[in-house]
Amino acid sequence: MSKMLPFCVGAGLIALTVLPASAALSTADRDFVTKAASGGMAEVQSAQLADQHSTSPQIKQFAQRMITDHTAANNELSQIAKQQNLTLPAQPTAKDAAEEQKLRSLTGAGFDEAYVEGQLSDHQETVQLFRTEASSGQDPALKAFAQKTLPILEQHLQMAQALNKKG
Repeated sequence: MSKMLPFCVGAGLIALTVLPASAALSTADRDFVTKAASGGMAEVQSAQLADQHSTSPQIKQFAQRMITDHTAANNELSQIAKQQNLTLPAQPTAKDAAEEQKLRSLTGAGFDEAYVEGQLSDHQETVQLFRTEASSGQDPALKAFAQKTLPILEQHLQMAQALNKKG
């Protein structure tokens, strides 16, 4: 019987490694996925509005970059979520939806100012969210995604800061 114990322990460890990864996903990792997915959708939607409504070539250029980068990040996160058997939110948070509705009601310089202020605030929050996941995330795929995406988000924040100074 004592010869069987190492075998049973080894078999148990192997079984643990093939359990679905989502079963082991921490609450913090799950929160990261939800917030990153929701925020990413909101970024694309507000950037599409900016591309349509802004009068500033610099803001339109920034908006195009947001659409490109956040669409790519959203797609990558979607693939990770699929592998983890996670369901992503279907739409942005109520807060993000309210911000988008506010933007829809504005035009001209008022739109540009509100969009840039929103981008500045949103990217400050997003950079912090991704920094936390990059440094202390438990899931290797999510942590790697955060580490890979963080420098791009930091560039976005710098771009938003530059646009804010011009305004």
